[in-house]
Amino acid sequence: MSKVVVLNLGKGNLQTGFPFVTAQLNISGKVMQFTGSLTAFPELLELYRRWQLLYELLYKARSINIRSFSSLAINQDKDEDEDDDIIIDEADITHVSDSDFDDICKQLKLSLDNWLDSPGFRLIERQLRKELHPQDEIQFIIQTEDSQLRKIPWYIWQFCHDYRRAEISLSSLNFEPGKIKHTSGKKVRILAIIGDSTEIDIETDRKFIAGLTDAETVFLVEPQRQELDEFIWDKKGWDILFFAGHSNTEDDGNSGNIYINKTDSLTINQLKNALSRAIETGLQLAIFNSCEGLGLAAQLTELHIPQIIVMREPVPDSVAQQFLKYFLTAFAKDESFYLSVREARERLQGIEAQFPGASWLPVIFQNPAEIPPTWQQLRDKLDFIPASQAASIRPKFSTVILSSVIITVLLMGLRWLGVMQPWELKAFDFLMQKMPIQKADKRILVIGADEEDISSSRYGYPLPDKTLNQLLEKIQTYQPAAIGVDIFRDQQVPKNNNNQQTLLNQWQKDKNIIAICAGNNLKNSTAPPQNISPQQVGFVDLYDDKSQTQEQDDTIRRYLLSRTPNPISQISRCSTAYSFAWQLIYRYFKSKGIPVRTVDKNWQFGDVIVKRLQPRSGGYQNLDASGNQLLINYRNTPKIAQKVTIRDVLENSNYFNPDWVKDRIVLVGVTATSIRDIHDTPYGEIRGLFIHAHGISQILSAVEDNRALIWWLPQWGDTILVLFFSCVGGIIIWYWRNPKYQIIAISSAAIIIYIVCWFAFTKGGWFPLIPSILALLSTSGIVAVLILKRQNVMGN
Repeated sequence: MSKVVVLNLGKGNLQTGFPFVTAQLNISGKVMQFTGSLTAFPELLELYRRWQLLYELLYKARSINIRSFSSLAINQDKDEDEDDDIIIDEADITHVSDSDFDDICKQLKLSLDNWLDSPGFRLIERQLRKELHPQDEIQFIIQTEDSQLRKIPWYIWQFCHDYRRAEISLSSLNFEPGKIKHTSGKKVRILAIIGDSTEIDIETDRKFIAGLTDAETVFLVEPQRQELDEFIWDKKGWDILFFAGHSNTEDDGNSGNIYINKTDSLTINQLKNALSRAIETGLQLAIFNSCEGLGLAAQLTELHIPQIIVMREPVPDSVAQQFLKYFLTAFAKDESFYLSVREARERLQGIEAQFPGASWLPVIFQNPAEIPPTWQQLRDKLDFIPASQAASIRPKFSTVILSSVIITVLLMGLRWLGVMQPWELKAFDFLMQKMPIQKADKRILVIGADEEDISSSRYGYPLPDKTLNQLLEKIQTYQPAAIGVDIFRDQQVPKNNNNQQTLLNQWQKDKNIIAICAGNNLKNSTAPPQNISPQQVGFVDLYDDKSQTQEQDDTIRRYLLSRTPNPISQISRCSTAYSFAWQLIYRYFKSKGIPVRTVDKNWQFGDVIVKRLQPRSGGYQNLDASGNQLLINYRNTPKIAQKVTIRDVLENSNYFNPDWVKDRIVLVGVTATSIRDIHDTPYGEIRGLFIHAHGISQILSAVEDNRALIWWLPQWGDTILVLFFSCVGGIIIWYWRNPKYQIIAISSAAIIIYIVCWFAFTKGGWFPLIPSILALLSTSGIVAVLILKRQNVMGN
């Protein structure tokens, strides 16, 4: 947002001085005022008159056409009481050199700097420099009624050189705020008046304006007065009024004429009613790309038109054309009004070898009660608030904070009720998918029966007891830490064979072999192998989130490590309290001498405590937290572990390396796609066997590799984080008025929220991504609505 300086010079003049000067600085509604004075300095006006004369003489010597019917007197004074010493013989016209002109330019700049460095004004400048940064965009408005003082090119002041994003404008002492108003339509409406073009080329202006995108331009070429008046009165209104042609300022410096055709000229007062109506219907900018516009601007400021651009002296065609091109190009690219004018004015320096003094000609007249709009605001009919109302249009900062608190309470209340749970679980999946790629876990080997293994030409399906026994015997010779058989064996395969007892003997002999069972009631349960020790049995039940999402989500995100028997529950064929993964993890750590115990109902493996899920854990808000449940931190890897087939092991295939077995966990199961055991996970469909492998790998990696388990903040921690981003959203809209900056800032904040949540997730932290985003957007929306309502009230 621009910072605004209003320098009020009062009723003084260069002959008598300025005894009371005030500088008011407005920074985002914070207003500061500094006072001082300026001494009389009539020499400055004398220097400027000499500059004017040399400027005119140079252009006459070069026979350059200018957009004016009148020119400066060379042998005749403009003021009967002044300029008695300035007499230049017309014979000297051809003797004027660029170096003479450069010298007077340097003298004028040095004199202006010295005057503004006087003791009475020095304190004001120092205070301004203390509060302003060289990178700030600054609107510097000078208020004066002295027509002579308005002629001074204030932007040659050293202050403007030091502050490269500052531009100076002029204003009268009296001004009024306008209403918040828009023209109709979805484009910038421009009324382009092409006046008398005698001896000048204004076709270039016309072509450039006609080529503007997002603009609806109506051209009036050498109109009659009535026609011009009727078009200015257009009910749709105009955003920009443009004039190209001849004009001049009267000797009093406070009035002027525009030549609308070859025979008629008008003063601004003759268009007063029409222009007042245009201002009421949305006119924001008047551009008079013609000569000697200071008198025109003086009359326009009496109508309180928001922004005016004129040329202070006679202007050559090429200068007028280049300025218009540079200004509208920058402005239409949504550069701010002041920076667009400064850029266009400074670029004129590039043609000063041919047109000396070109960059000193354009000048802005500004209504201090108005904020200059951007091209986007004119095009999209967005609000631009008068400067006098800019601070009051925003709600109090305490209101923003209160809105943030209310939004946070509402969102966290909805979260408590479980409304956001489905979205947060999807966000969990999304973050999981964005985890860094990891390698397979070398501590696990998967021996899977594929389609060929279970074919009738091989071992058949279900796998016979004999084949399973041979496989287990061979694996044991390679000294695994534990073997998990993820194959139900509650009856003989095939029936009435003599090999099951041999298989049972193998299980009873080797305590590192884990069998499976499933279910928690008599009807829907599968028993483990007969006569096997309960210490060698683990349940393989997997729990999806259907019950958490009204049957809409069957993704596996949790793993039940152990369960507490319920004395009033139905009898089940699967009565073990430990999961398949837990049994294998326990034996692996036992072989490594790593203790496994419980601490406050949580499992502790070595030094790592696996905190059980609670009813409110992260995004889970209505969770059945029975038993010791683990949030699965899936490995982002194409395969969780090395995989071979049963035939690879039994036939000593080259695809099998016995070193893959020693001191590792071996999982035996069926991987053939024709045997359905598919479950949804954050990484898509995965077989149950591999989900068990992910659960095992997670615990092993946490203990041996310091890989993070998934953790979450307490409810109050989530609330503080959501409140913080809620405040961020509100403050962004409260602080920035430009919608473009608001969108960029809100988008950046949303990206930052994602980055924070993603980074935390890589370290195991599950932060409230969805509530934070909703808080950011909701509060920003509420504050925007509050501002809009206040705008409407003030606009009416």
